[in-house]
Amino acid sequence: LERSREELSQLLEKEKEVNELKSRFVSMASHEFRTPLATILSSLNLVEKYGELNDRENQQRHILRIKSAINHMTDILNDMLSISKIEEGKIIVQKDWVNVVQLSQNIIQEVQPILKAGQIIHFQPAGQELAYIDPNIFITIVTNLLSNAIKFSPVNKPIYLNLNITDEQITIAVKDEGMGIPEEDQSNLFNRFFRAKNVTNIQGTGLGLNIIARYVELLHGNITFESRLEKGTTFNIVIPNIIENA
Repeated sequence: LERSREELSQLLEKEKEVNELKSRFVSMASHEFRTPLATILSSLNLVEKYGELNDRENQQRHILRIKSAINHMTDILNDMLSISKIEEGKIIVQKDWVNVVQLSQNIIQEVQPILKAGQIIHFQPAGQELAYIDPNIFITIVTNLLSNAIKFSPVNKPIYLNLNITDEQITIAVKDEGMGIPEEDQSNLFNRFFRAKNVTNIQGTGLGLNIIARYVELLHGNITFESRLEKGTTFNIVIPNIIENA
């Protein structure tokens, strides 16, 4: 009976935490949606106006603003879906032998549209090409790390994606030369909704790194980082490259 009470208490506490998370996310998302929705509305009006004036340059500029706003809202929704699935235990790891070098090259192509002027992603693979990993989780981890590097780096700064595959482990490193993370904020970096004090003027949910860390945990790996203000940040992920129960 005592064990049942304890299990029920844990379930209720978990349910309360999930509900609080959803409530906080809805509040944050509704706030974050206001700006891109306003951007879309105003830009659509201007696209129509510049179309009538046959001003293709300004018309294209506002189309790009609309695309950027839509991408931002998509990121928010993706974060919401990811954190909800993780919290509810609905993520099922499905590993297979995957060519992660080719997969990484595909990811780099996917993030090209969000690169700032002069930003280039340098991809440096080493070791083997095949790894035993869940491809969807790999895509989520690498895409989020590259997106962060792009977002928090200025124009004309390089971004590096290093990948090293051995028989024992998969090592992923994403390095940027951006704004860096204040030392006093680094201990909270993987907490939900946490945003460092020097990025509050940049759009974001504060969930991306928490989601990455949770996915790395599901793969029995670990994530670490090094960062210096105005010098950049490097995230390092190590994941076992083994077949369980083999």
